[in-house]
Amino acid sequence: MQFRTELTPDRLPVQLKLTDRIVTIGSCFAEVIGARLADHKLTVLNNPLGTLFNPFSISKLLKLALTGNLPDEVGYVERDGLWFHYDFHSSFWGTSKAALAQLLQVRLQEIGTGLQQADWLLLTLGSAVVYQHKETQQLVANCHKMPGTLFNRFLCQIGLARNELTDLFRLLQQHNPKLTIILTVSPVRHIRDGLPLNSASKALLRTVCAELCGESESALDMPTPMVYYFPAYELVQDDLRDYRFYEADLIHPNAQAHEYVFTKFAESAFTPDLCAFVKQWEQIRRAMAHRPLHGLTDAHRLFLQKLLRQIEVLPASIDTTAERAEILNRLL
Repeated sequence: MQFRTELTPDRLPVQLKLTDRIVTIGSCFAEVIGARLADHKLTVLNNPLGTLFNPFSISKLLKLALTGNLPDEVGYVERDGLWFHYDFHSSFWGTSKAALAQLLQVRLQEIGTGLQQADWLLLTLGSAVVYQHKETQQLVANCHKMPGTLFNRFLCQIGLARNELTDLFRLLQQHNPKLTIILTVSPVRHIRDGLPLNSASKALLRTVCAELCGESESALDMPTPMVYYFPAYELVQDDLRDYRFYEADLIHPNAQAHEYVFTKFAESAFTPDLCAFVKQWEQIRRAMAHRPLHGLTDAHRLFLQKLLRQIEVLPASIDTTAERAEILNRLL
């Protein structure tokens, strides 16, 4: 008797290698998966724009990063003596407009370089509910706690979302022909807008992903398909399907869910060599977390020395400086 429907994602046609470079962009779920990848020693530029939910804001900033253009002047806003920009997450702020503009310019340059050098872009869409600034008619990524009366809220049109991402993917292909894009829909539930609207939003995003991935060769006019979907949303909603796998807020998946999704992602996207390394590194991480009950005994010294040798024989491309330094410090 089965009590759940387990989902096993298909193997991706392109496989992620240990030496590949990855950029994650989008909702907080993109940041979670990016952190897991970085923990396993992959080279990751992890959600460098902060949390972004809707496809229009994501596309707008990535286009700016690739083309070297500057953020819209009308997007700057002052609140409580600090400056923000409606197109950016609230973690980007300045004590003056000039200071913020400089910060945003530097970050966009870094992201543009990262995208052009990357092998993979993991793009997580969080919501199709968008907010429009009434005065400027611009869609915003973040309202920065400004009065709600300044904005209109609505569910975006599916055709506009699809076209926006199609244009973005064409631009990415021009700047980096070797880039592989993985689309996901965040399993985080946006209940602030109400569960019915959240369901409509997720359905819209999922449909856009299906259209882009199913028709990438013809619709995007690219020589080979480069856009694939990974079912993170379905793994949490349909496979785990239990509030045990959510945080106390009943909105965000918990650590168990993150680990489950990451394991499924590894099975789907990693080369056999990378899977073997991830398993090996996980054993090293667990050993690094071990703390002796009785201090630096002879037995624990031998344990640390063996662990150090295991790290030293890893491929030279893996940065283990911090781990080696920590072990040497423990041996003192």
